[in-house]
Amino acid sequence: MSDREEGASPPLTYAEAGVDIDAADAAVEAMRDLVASTADRPGVIGSIGGFGGLFELPGGYTRPVLVSSTDGVGTKMAVAMATGRFDTVGIDLVAMCVDDLVCCGARPLFFLDYQLLGRVDPVQVRALMTGIAEGCRQAGAAIVGGELAEHPGLLAPGEVDLAGFAVGIVERDRIIDGPARTRAGDVIIGLPSPGLRSNGYSLARRALLDHGGRFLDGPAWDGAGDWTLADELLRPSVIYTPAVLAVLEAGVDVHAVAHITGGGLPGNVPRVLADDLDAVFDRAAWPVPPIFAEIQAAGGVEDHEMQRVFNLGLGMVLVVAPDAVDATRAALSEAGAPSFVVGGIQVGFRCVQIL
Repeated sequence: MSDREEGASPPLTYAEAGVDIDAADAAVEAMRDLVASTADRPGVIGSIGGFGGLFELPGGYTRPVLVSSTDGVGTKMAVAMATGRFDTVGIDLVAMCVDDLVCCGARPLFFLDYQLLGRVDPVQVRALMTGIAEGCRQAGAAIVGGELAEHPGLLAPGEVDLAGFAVGIVERDRIIDGPARTRAGDVIIGLPSPGLRSNGYSLARRALLDHGGRFLDGPAWDGAGDWTLADELLRPSVIYTPAVLAVLEAGVDVHAVAHITGGGLPGNVPRVLADDLDAVFDRAAWPVPPIFAEIQAAGGVEDHEMQRVFNLGLGMVLVVAPDAVDATRAALSEAGAPSFVVGGIQVGFRCVQIL
């Protein structure tokens, strides 16, 4: 190739096109210790940097079944980007995935993340990984891989989106099959969620910020003191997996487990019901966090819409026979998880009633 003519434009590089390989390498190094902090469980083989994450299946299973789940954080990321606070949304990412696995009775094994960034910033990536690693430690899952994808032109510098992928394991004859096991007369036990978790943020932001004229750095509600709206909207999701596993390990015959995410109680509980059963909830049986009243008032949102968008203070529900209620709640309490008897199962049409 001939020498370039004097005055010609400098050669184009990947960095000038918007993708900084050196920054990506630095980001990987910046997260290495966080990934390692989740790798102390049996089964992890190797470390990050290979072409695939390796994990050896644990022994002791007769007919092991792998269970997989994937999810994201949704528009909760918009709040993180508006505030520059990225160190907890990774917990939400893990929660959305592993708490789906445990609905089948599965114990999480490993987790992978996909980070889509407008520009790789090692400081931002480490903040994101701080939350992901914390979530994985809570859930007992190892981070075995992931991807940093820098997409200039698609996202602006500072913009980011996340996706997560989790795999768990359960013995074939211990899979929780709600539609086959729930019965009329069963009792519903609810595990409280102190906030929105990672669902309904498009409506919450529109109601609070656009309609209500609220500011993220203002108080979350009257009397909230120094607790700002940003603090509330970035409150990390509870990870319910350890508590549900504690119930299963206590030998309780759990008929169904439902993770209350997008769609609220009406959209998620029917997934564990037989066609001839209804789930009836007593709304006075559990505390509803104040943020939901703030959203409803600011946006003039009707009760029906609130119920089918938000969890209204319940992040997970378990369905058990009446004689298993005490043992279930005792196991939850031992695991540090508060619970409430919030309703029951009756003959119906696979619907949810909130009375």
